Amino acid sequence: MEIKGRIIFPGFAKGEALVTNQPISFFGGVDPNTGIVIEKGHELENKCIAGKILVFPTGKGSTVGSYTLYRLAKNNVAPAAILNKECDVIVAVGAIIARIPLMDKIEIEKIKTGDIIEVNANDGFIKVVKQ
Repeated sequence: MEIKGRIIFPGFAKGEALVTNQPISFFGGVDPNTGIVIEKGHELENKCIAGKILVFPTGKGSTVGSYTLYRLAKNNVAPAAILNKECDVIVAVGAIIARIPLMDKIEIEKIKTGDIIEVNANDGFIKVVKQ
């Protein structure tokens, strides 16, 4: 299955999807040293985002979240790519400075945790390779 989207930051990634229907706050919600979601009560609490295709509707929280994404990348625990329904400025800036492929306008309801996803943020589409 191929899904078109809008390119925020280009690149290519392939990996396992980690999906939530809840917004993510990177500052205070994700440990920048481990890549583990630490926000209490979040659907992804205690899950590691490192190397995953991280799929969520939008970001939330402090502008420091942009820097947290950068720290995740520097610590080699960042997601391989990010897919949003509607990207917010915090996630966009963080992905750009961390060089994480990012697309939005994605129908995230069509993606499930565990799906293998190819993200082509150079040409503006993703492929669900294995469901």
